Amino acid sequence: MSGRTDPRVVRTARAFERAVVELAGRRPISRITVAELAAHAGATRATFYNRYSTPLDLLLQVLQDDLDRGHRREELLLAGPSAPGLLRVATTEVAAHVERFAAVYRQSLSDPADRGVHDALVRHFAEYTLAVLSHAAPPGLTPVRRRLAARFLSHGFAGVIQAWLGEESATTEDLVEAAIACAPPWWPAT
Repeated sequence: MSGRTDPRVVRTARAFERAVVELAGRRPISRITVAELAAHAGATRATFYNRYSTPLDLLLQVLQDDLDRGHRREELLLAGPSAPGLLRVATTEVAAHVERFAAVYRQSLSDPADRGVHDALVRHFAEYTLAVLSHAAPPGLTPVRRRLAARFLSHGFAGVIQAWLGEESATTEDLVEAAIACAPPWWPAT
């Protein structure tokens, strides 16, 4: 084989991705069945199960892929800004991601049965914070304290996203400025 992916496989995967985002934007992912998702994608349940375990797994993959694309854009944009500039660029990229998937986040973050989306956001932000701290951590922030700080910050950032989505008059700039205002004083030093 040539190593090329069959275009039908790619089309089917994109159909499932679009379907899960559309359906999860209407109601919580915990209430979406595989049969419904497959029908919306124009595929079969067997095709779904050949690729994914649950609708939540597929949704988390779509969200993570988009966040990862944002981080790649962020890396290209950061050819030399200051550390405070890094925080602004990173937060703006996350805000753009949340705006793209606002309907999905509103549904998932408001439903207690959909903890998976919230937990995935927390994990994502914790990993990102640990990556930043691995390059330059302030004095006294031992590896254990870095992990604790990362978890603390990640829960706060997921919380501010949830609050932002529930605040009708809040703008993207409000989210970015609130996150920057809450950053620990040592963050710009990194």
